[in-house]
Amino acid sequence: MTQSTRLRTFAPIFPVRDLAVALAHYATLGFAVHPYADGDEYGFADRDGIGLHFVADAKLNPAANTTATYLYVEDADALYAEWCQPGVAGVTHLVGLTEYHLREGSHLDPDNNLIRFGSPPTSP
Repeated sequence: MTQSTRLRTFAPIFPVRDLAVALAHYATLGFAVHPYADGDEYGFADRDGIGLHFVADAKLNPAANTTATYLYVEDADALYAEWCQPGVAGVTHLVGLTEYHLREGSHLDPDNNLIRFGSPPTSP
């Protein structure tokens, strides 16, 4: 197989019921957020070179939403502590050591989009 071009970045697209609510939520997670142009149908969240996209879907059923992404981070425990601060919405689950040797936690946003995050364990 011949490699024709180098991949530069990756941006998962999360469905959300209300774009303004979703952007406000991701702002509490430390992302810089903005809607596309002046619309209320599509938006962006960026942090440390990582981008997420959001598409509004008023008929979204959060209970049936299985959208997920994985973030490799420098320190999963530090991110957990940050995302558990007062004023941060959603549900952030405690970090633990996995069988595949990562410290891993997760965050569910109000639309049930899942962000799993992990980092190598720190040395004792």
